[in-house]
Amino acid sequence: MAKSLYSVIVADDEDELREAVCTMIPWEDYGFRLVGSASNGLDALQMVEECEPDLLLTDIRMPFISGIELARQVREIRPATNIAFLSGYDDFEYAKQAIQYNIISYMLKPLTMEGLSKELQNIRQKIDTQFAMFRQAPSSPGGLDLQTAMLMPLVLDDYAEPDGEQRAKAYARQCGLLHDIEDCPYYIVMVSTLLEADEANCTPPSFVASVNRLSTKYLRGAHFFASGKVISVLLGNPSDFDKYLHILADEIPQMADRVLGKRCRIGISRATRNLTALHDAYREAMEALRQGDRMESGAQFISDLSPTVKGGELLCKRAMEALNQHYMDADLSLVSLSGMLTVSPNHLSSCIKKYTGETFINILIRKRMEAARELLISSPLKIQEIAQRCGYTDQHYFSYCFKKYCGESPSTMRRRLDREKAGE
Repeated sequence: MAKSLYSVIVADDEDELREAVCTMIPWEDYGFRLVGSASNGLDALQMVEECEPDLLLTDIRMPFISGIELARQVREIRPATNIAFLSGYDDFEYAKQAIQYNIISYMLKPLTMEGLSKELQNIRQKIDTQFAMFRQAPSSPGGLDLQTAMLMPLVLDDYAEPDGEQRAKAYARQCGLLHDIEDCPYYIVMVSTLLEADEANCTPPSFVASVNRLSTKYLRGAHFFASGKVISVLLGNPSDFDKYLHILADEIPQMADRVLGKRCRIGISRATRNLTALHDAYREAMEALRQGDRMESGAQFISDLSPTVKGGELLCKRAMEALNQHYMDADLSLVSLSGMLTVSPNHLSSCIKKYTGETFINILIRKRMEAARELLISSPLKIQEIAQRCGYTDQHYFSYCFKKYCGESPSTMRRRLDREKAGE
């Protein structure tokens, strides 16, 4: 079968370089399809959200959102996208900070077309390998390892012994699941399944390796296959889970959809401190899985189903109210908003998309621009003050967004309004 082309977005604020890269590279010869180009980090981010590319090729020094910040935000919304950095020699150390953001390649400027072509072939092979590994079972027919053998009964069986917790912890240290006596993580159980178009479960045992490989990037854990699902016991402290769990819960379904062409449903339990509570956590994960929408790919957290959350339209309404109250905070993000509403970012994001037909980023920008336009028309505030009141610390960034949204820059609009007043 002919290999499908990997989609790519190019982001660079040097117009000539960007044009050259877009037009002079024979993308399809190297296995890529160019789906868009952007001159700054903001446009690149919106484009990633819209086009869901396999690769983002971006300069590290960009206006508005730096390449590293862009990589961080891309990982929040599209962790399955690989990122390749173009950077000046001096930025190389700086670029290494971003290693955790799915960086597949670093290229140093100045760049020759020949050098770029060669690197694209390397990237192509790396993505081929990623996809192949996601598709295939591991080659070694490894039986159950010690950690899995220890966890399986704790997860699947409902039994309790008086000194069960101490014994379980001692055994967990013996088999290397816990490092030492000081190691007291929280545990979360995650259940992952693959579904056919007719909603029939089609999860193969080999899917354990795929889930394991992606999980390892973010969290400690052990994974096994039981009765048609991959069961993962993830270990971490609450801040690890806050930071990484929602990203992992997005990346597995994105990869399953992109590589296997299958829907992936995931159920996720609350965190517990006790190994002997893993069976209850497993039941929570299964309950979340059952309650989730089988027609849609993605994760369902049991915490998002509690009666206090009130999903659906009401949650979307609460989110819009919170956004109206906090749009002036420069740091407002989907993650911080979901924290205010005590739901997972995944649940909030899909809820907003479902009931508004738009993404969080677009709604936030529109809200900020409408507020800015209102202030420009009705107040004597300086443009810089208006920018700050609408959540922008950088006036150029604000002016760029304003012009893109309103069709003219803030200063042009103000001059026009002044002329109209004077001519009244």
